[in-house]
Amino acid sequence: MSTTTNVPYRLEFTVEVPGTPEQVWQAIATAKGMSAWFTPTEMEEREGGSLHFQMGPDMGSEGRVTGWDPPRRLVYEEDWAALMGKEPDALSPLTSEFVVEAQSGGTCVVRVTSSGFGTGAEWESEFWDTMGPNWIPFFDNLRLYLAHFTGQEATLLEAAASHPGDPQSLLSTLRAALGLGEEGSEVDVRGATGTVERIAQSQTLVRLTAPVPGILNVFAFAEGEGKSTVGVRAYLFSADAADYVRREEPGWQAWLKELPVSA
Repeated sequence: MSTTTNVPYRLEFTVEVPGTPEQVWQAIATAKGMSAWFTPTEMEEREGGSLHFQMGPDMGSEGRVTGWDPPRRLVYEEDWAALMGKEPDALSPLTSEFVVEAQSGGTCVVRVTSSGFGTGAEWESEFWDTMGPNWIPFFDNLRLYLAHFTGQEATLLEAAASHPGDPQSLLSTLRAALGLGEEGSEVDVRGATGTVERIAQSQTLVRLTAPVPGILNVFAFAEGEGKSTVGVRAYLFSADAADYVRREEPGWQAWLKELPVSA
C-alpha cells in the first residue's frame, strides 16, 4: 500500500431541481441556502472565503472556497485530514464542485463532483463507499426547498437516538410509529400536519404546513456493532420557528429514546 497521497477517489452525480440558476445558486452557494437543506453552514461568499459545516455537537468540517462563478460554478475544499483526525499531510483536501446548467421548463441540472487523494487505506475506500449514500439524499431536501421555500431562512430542529438494529428495520418502525403513509398522503406527525413528499431507503421527507411550515426529514443510519441512529431533522420557515423548536425539540428527543424496537 502506498504511504503518499497519490491514490485518487471520486464521486460524481447529477440532480435535476426546480428553479432558475440564480435561485439554485442561492441555495447551494450561500450560508443561508446551504443551512436550509443541508447542515448549519458558515461561508464567506467569495473566492478564497472560509467555510464551516457543522456536522454535530462536537464535529465540523473546515474549508475554503476555491472557485466562485455565480450563478454557474462553485468549488470548495474541505480539510479531509482534520475531519478524519489524521496528520495534516496524510490526505489531500476533499474538493467538491457544483456546476449549474439551466434546462427548459424552469428547472436546472446540478452536476456535483467530489474528489480527493489518499494512500489507499481500507478506511479511505469505506469513506468513499458511504459518501454517496450519505450525501445524495440531501438533494431530495434541496428539491423540496426550491419547490416550496426558496430564498427563505431555516430554523433547525434536530433530535436523534441510538437503538439496536439495522437502519432499514428501524426506519420502518419509526415511520409506522409516526403514522407516515405513502407518498402524497396527508399526515399528523406529533401535532404537526403535512404531506409525505418522498420515501427513500434511508429517509422519508414530509412537507410540513402547520403549525410551522417546513421540511421534516425522518432518517436512520448504521453506527456499527449492531446499532443504528434514528432521528428527525426539521428545517422550519416561519417567524415562530425558534419558539416552536424550543418547545418541541426536547419532546422529540425523549420520544425517540423511547421508540419501541425489537431486541
